[in-house]
Amino acid sequence: MQISVNKSRRSTKKVMFEAFLNTKAATIILPSIATVMLLIIWELAVFAFQIKAFNLPAPSKIIEAAIKFAPQLLENSWRTVWTTFAGFVLASVVGIALGFLIGYSKFIYLTFYPLLVAFNTIPKSALVPLLAVWFGANAIPAIVTAFALAFFPIAVNVALGLETIEPEMKDVMRALGASDFEIFQKVGWPHTLPYVFASLKIAVSFSFIGAVIAESIASNAGLGYLIVQAASDFNVPLAFAALITLAILGVILYTLFVALEKKVIYWAR
Repeated sequence: MQISVNKSRRSTKKVMFEAFLNTKAATIILPSIATVMLLIIWELAVFAFQIKAFNLPAPSKIIEAAIKFAPQLLENSWRTVWTTFAGFVLASVVGIALGFLIGYSKFIYLTFYPLLVAFNTIPKSALVPLLAVWFGANAIPAIVTAFALAFFPIAVNVALGLETIEPEMKDVMRALGASDFEIFQKVGWPHTLPYVFASLKIAVSFSFIGAVIAESIASNAGLGYLIVQAASDFNVPLAFAALITLAILGVILYTLFVALEKKVIYWAR
């Protein structure tokens, strides 16, 4: 009797835990707990092994640097965010348009897709010095690098979304008298939206990475620039504070597009 009661309790706890995992609170509480545990282990490891701040600063030292240099972090964060969004918006417009052209036109696919693949294989960090020569050490290299990293996954995913439309559905629409534009409006665009948002979530992260890479090589502001300057001044806690700021901004940008996806294409879930 006691064994069956214990099994029933364990089963109830399991059901409650699985129900908790499906709540919105779990998406906030669990990562927060993991982050706090990581910081505590990090702090204890630095203290136990007597690691110098020059090599690996403790989280407490990083927080002190973040408070001390908060104005610089905020100013450079704003620069990184707006260059990221500028490159991302350009990549979204060009990538979606090019993806639709590749998906609908066999001629454009055969002509331009190999060129896109070739361009995508070029390390974008190799382009930054050239961009600095052409445009100078300002925001333009960061915007162009963010664009170059982001537009390819958008174009490929949009083209893939169009390619996966069932031919039978197109035939039925044509049999009902629908034009090519009406087929695109009623079938092509809705079918491609999940692919569009999947690519946007990837592309915004790529834009962020591209902007930071360019800022660390050819820029006069931004978090990438701040990290390089802090490292050259041997201010490792400030460099780590900038890195953690980058991580936080990256999570915020990704979460923004996840929320936007849920609002716009709720019907796809």
